[in-house]
Amino acid sequence: MSSGFTPVERQVIAREESRELKERVVEINRVAKVVKGGRRFSFTALVVIGDEVDRVGVGYGKAREVPLAITKAVEDAKKNGRADSARVLLRPASEGTGVIAGGGVRAVLELAGIRDILAKSLGTTNPINMAKATVNGLRNLRRPEDVARIRGKTISEVLPYKRPAVEESAEPTPEPPVTTEVQETDSGQGPDNAGS
Repeated sequence: MSSGFTPVERQVIAREESRELKERVVEINRVAKVVKGGRRFSFTALVVIGDEVDRVGVGYGKAREVPLAITKAVEDAKKNGRADSARVLLRPASEGTGVIAGGGVRAVLELAGIRDILAKSLGTTNPINMAKATVNGLRNLRRPEDVARIRGKTISEVLPYKRPAVEESAEPTPEPPVTTEVQETDSGQGPDNAGS
């Protein structure tokens, strides 16, 4: 039974699967369930996993102990979910800016391999929904040529404005000499001693 992949495709798939996923715990919370005998405590964990290149996932797990909750969250992160009322604005930034984001959004962006970006939460501040909304935003990214085609414009009209580079010549241009005129008064009285 052949899988239908060429040897090169099989090699790429094997390399993708062998890439190590890094985990980052965003939040651990203690929750309580009220039962007949009192309260029963358990822990929830919000975890982001990614390979810092192009794969990222968000997971949420709940268990009686923290390590088990984190393990469940990692398993859930490989499946993802939906984002409810969270809205996250993601804007590209110039090189060297870094990741300007907080909490779960920062973890998602860093583990996705994004180095320069600005992010702002516009809806709820619930870290679970913010992290999931960030993943959805990354999933819905479009290329500039696709956006230009949809809008009926050229790619240069869609991309942000870039100031033209100023070329520096080898020889500095000479500046014109600055001349000032000085007026002399023949009465010997300047404005300082006019009233004496």
